[in-house]
Amino acid sequence: MKRTYLVLFGLAGAAMALSAGCKITTDPRTFGGGEGGAGGEWTSGAGKPDQGGSGASDGIGGGFDPSTGSGGSTGSGSSSCMNDKSVDDDGDGSSEAQGDCNDCDKNVGPGAVEVINADPMAQASDEDCDGNVDNVLNTTCDDNIALTDPDPKNGARAIDLCQFVDPADKKWGVLEARYVRASGVEAAYKSAIGILSDFGPNVNVQKGTRMLALSSGYSRLAAQPGACGQSSCNTYGAGSPPGGFPQDVPNCPGSKNINDDIGLEVKIRAPKNATGYKFNFKFYSFEYPEYVCTSFNDQFIALVNPAPMGSINGNISFDSKKNPVSVNVAFFDVCDGCPLGASEMDGTGFNVWNDAGGTAWLATQAPINGGEEFSVRFAIWDTGDSALDSTAVIDGFEWIANGGTVSVGTDTVPTPK
Repeated sequence: MKRTYLVLFGLAGAAMALSAGCKITTDPRTFGGGEGGAGGEWTSGAGKPDQGGSGASDGIGGGFDPSTGSGGSTGSGSSSCMNDKSVDDDGDGSSEAQGDCNDCDKNVGPGAVEVINADPMAQASDEDCDGNVDNVLNTTCDDNIALTDPDPKNGARAIDLCQFVDPADKKWGVLEARYVRASGVEAAYKSAIGILSDFGPNVNVQKGTRMLALSSGYSRLAAQPGACGQSSCNTYGAGSPPGGFPQDVPNCPGSKNINDDIGLEVKIRAPKNATGYKFNFKFYSFEYPEYVCTSFNDQFIALVNPAPMGSINGNISFDSKKNPVSVNVAFFDVCDGCPLGASEMDGTGFNVWNDAGGTAWLATQAPINGGEEFSVRFAIWDTGDSALDSTAVIDGFEWIANGGTVSVGTDTVPTPK
């Protein structure tokens, strides 16, 4: 049902935000840690001597952070870690007999991710013990996935998570992928899910050839079969939010009711030498700008379990004021009169079926312990009612394996594509 009543801005701050570059906040575009810990800086750091440096790669199972680090240690080893080939001397889960080509370095082994050395003066290393040093795998895994493909594993591939592993395997990769409601209950495939090759003519994929779209309406572009054709379409009905959500924005009215919620949940084992990961996303909503700072606060979250330090109730995507990704987030730069204009809504329906706005490409990063198993639930929903839909597109998952410190945070992509 389309909302037909008018909501007036009761807060002067909200009205001022709309007139000041389409922002609900006036804070700088730096981001801070959330509840439970510090964070908020892109501190990937320089690579340590015994950990791989990092570089750009199209490796299977996600790419790598392009920061520069030192090359991994190849080392000649010592008698303490080279005597018995059946003993896992470095504690990385694999012995020499099980394929560990350097059992003196826990960041080298079958469970590590290959790190492309960006420093020509540093010694290169074969981190994943496949017999090749700094080998770049230029393969992608999302070619030719259909718009309406219902397989959640292909949803994971669309965001560039390509390597799937058995729980008993020592390698890193995706252990499980499911389409779920926001609460984590498994969901049947509907048109709220889409695999897109672009989001209109001016928004390209960040990696590979496809990206995942999740919507509280229909994940279809205006010219695609099954497009909504209006600003409100219903799919899953009333839902149950995760604990702590919907997250209220300070000084704005909230609602605890969510509708048409849908998500992709992936369970992943991290590479042994990973210190973090990141992904890119964009968020669009028909709630913008009329319903800024109201109870109709559609939200997108990336809910991680176990929750990393710096997250907010497990969510790792928010701005420097801890605002969740909604029409109240500081990054709404796509609209008529906004810094990026409205061209990135062309072809999507968001600039045709009603007033709307969106964010630039954003990147969220979070820390991880090497070899840890964790889940990420990418989810979106309508808040307060089922009218005026929102859509998120997600792409470009990458591991960070440069030996530095990673903090939870979200910021604009440095070089938008």
